[in-house]
Amino acid sequence: MAKAIQKIAMNAAENIPYDTLVLSQKNVRRVKDGVSIEQLAEDIGRRMLLQSLNVRPLLGEDGEETGTFEVPAGGRRYLALGMLIKQKRLAKNEPIPCIVNRSMSTSGEEDSLAENAHRENLHPLDQFRAFKTLSEQGLDVEEIAARFFVSAATVKQRLRLATVSPKLLDLYEKDEIRLEQLMAFSICDDHARQEQVWERVSTSHMQEPYYIRRLLTETTVRSDDRRAVYVGAEAYEAAGGIILRDLFEQDSGGWFQDAALLEQLVFEKLKVDEEAIGTEGWKWVETAISFPYGHTSGMRRVYAEAEELSKEDIERYDALKAEYKKLDADYAEADEADEQVESKLDQLGAELDAFDDRPHSYDPVQKAIAGVFVTLGADGRLQVEAGFVRPEDEPRAEDDGSAETDTGDATSGVGDGEKIVVDARPGDGDAGAELEDDGVKPLPDRIVLDLTAQRTLAMRNALAGDADIAFVAALHALVLQVFYRFAAASCLEISLKSGSFGQVDGLAETSWAKEITERHEGWDRDLPEDEGELWTFLLDVDEASRKALFAHCVSLSLNAVVEPWNRRPRALAHADLLAGTLGFDMVAAGWTPTVEFLGHLTKARILEAVREARGAQPAQLIDHMKKDSMAREAARLLEGSNWLPEPLRLSDDGSSQSVDPLTDGNALAGDDPEAANILPAFLESVAASSSDEPSAENGDEDEHLQAAE
Repeated sequence: MAKAIQKIAMNAAENIPYDTLVLSQKNVRRVKDGVSIEQLAEDIGRRMLLQSLNVRPLLGEDGEETGTFEVPAGGRRYLALGMLIKQKRLAKNEPIPCIVNRSMSTSGEEDSLAENAHRENLHPLDQFRAFKTLSEQGLDVEEIAARFFVSAATVKQRLRLATVSPKLLDLYEKDEIRLEQLMAFSICDDHARQEQVWERVSTSHMQEPYYIRRLLTETTVRSDDRRAVYVGAEAYEAAGGIILRDLFEQDSGGWFQDAALLEQLVFEKLKVDEEAIGTEGWKWVETAISFPYGHTSGMRRVYAEAEELSKEDIERYDALKAEYKKLDADYAEADEADEQVESKLDQLGAELDAFDDRPHSYDPVQKAIAGVFVTLGADGRLQVEAGFVRPEDEPRAEDDGSAETDTGDATSGVGDGEKIVVDARPGDGDAGAELEDDGVKPLPDRIVLDLTAQRTLAMRNALAGDADIAFVAALHALVLQVFYRFAAASCLEISLKSGSFGQVDGLAETSWAKEITERHEGWDRDLPEDEGELWTFLLDVDEASRKALFAHCVSLSLNAVVEPWNRRPRALAHADLLAGTLGFDMVAAGWTPTVEFLGHLTKARILEAVREARGAQPAQLIDHMKKDSMAREAARLLEGSNWLPEPLRLSDDGSSQSVDPLTDGNALAGDDPEAANILPAFLESVAASSSDEPSAENGDEDEHLQAAE
């Protein structure tokens, strides 16, 4: 005989006056979490009680109900109702909907635990759909946020999921796509593009949110890009452009979706700036979003000069300077500080600065042959580089017949009958010499060659005996090539090449490039305008200045770049030797692993860098992070660690600094078995596979550095 199934009898619901309810100590919730009591009270005041209290009757000694009920489950609602009573918004005896447990088949602690443990938070997709419905019913973001005690950003984030393809939302509902991935897709509202990207990543091992964002924004421009900053978000959106924003991650202002429109706006604005600068009298104005490093190579630069001071201004300047020096000297001997004296010194200093900072202007004659480069700085501001003269615009002197010919012919015809020209030099004719019918003929080329060869060897021998003049001659040849257009003015066949590395983005913004440019422009201003005066200038300048100028010129020829198409193991080994001799270190030079640099590396590389610099434990702390977060945290961890990537490190082998390339000619030989020992570690494989240095050269023989190097 089958046993009858016992039917479940539910606990009855009753309305019990609030003042007969007491909070039970059997409630398992002890830690505050989620919505506060104050917020819950506000919600109950707006929409009334949505969930009954779970109560039990308190029994007397005789086992009968006392009329009082304890609340083991629903304590926060009980306290919120009490707060409304204190605020005079609810009567003390207001009937409260309650579920009364008289069976006592379970304990109060168990009921309290069950009510909290069996409750599940709303699925984000359901929350999104609910927020969307409320939005469609007319509630704005702030009102929704206020009613549900969440931030407006949270509401915007949930509503932003509306931009995700319904197909992807369905996959999320089926747990086939993670919330983090869905959030990444929300930065783009093109459903077809979203589905295309998902189709690509779903079959790949690369499914991280950062990679999804990269694919969705690969044709966009970041808002901190120089082009976006220059145009501005307001002008871009006014032209119909759309800015993609990531509400779930820090996006620094988002991405400008229409790169073509942005480029158009950039060039239109640059055109306006170009026309404005062109009205200033320059021969040409060239504009571009950015120019490669070394784009002014081969050009001479002219500089603006300060306006001339009048006689009265000079007298005023001298008087101010004398007064400042006297007051400063007297104040230096004073025992106590004096605000009036300090104020007067500041005033005099400001007036002197005004003289030094007086307007500068270019010579109209120079502007007529010079031009301007207009570009965007790294910060998006307009950057104007003025005063560059192209070789073809250089003024040409009248040909008086004494200039060197392109063919290098050392002879010329007879002069005016009173001079004889040999090797392009005029000389006095011999008054007593017999003249042939057609006059004295030039010497044969063969004789001129023989004589000048003898003279050359004799001069070499003499120059070898005077190290000081040899230094000036070498410096003269280098300066001609670095600062002047034509190096043929030197008899020394010394050539200097200087790579510009224009293919490297952001190189011009580094501190080293800026220092080189400032130093170069400083020398460019000091050197004589006419190259014919350079020799005398170098002889007259002090020795310290000559050495500094020589070091500057030589430094511009240094090339330690590792290029896949031009492997130079011996040259790079020498760069390591030179760095060791200089005591050079990239950390001391100011290089640090930035977030941008680390972002170009794989996650494995980032973790390896942290492991090398800080040990295994810090690396483990970030190995679960997304790549962009990992790069930011790694940059923080690596700060001050002196960590360098392999290409920036010197060889760990101390022998690389013990070899003197000036005394040991075999040290850098490609067939030397010890050659690998002086190579940087990351190039040892290159040395092993190459026994001879390739002959490929960088750049043209005549290429050299100029003012904007």
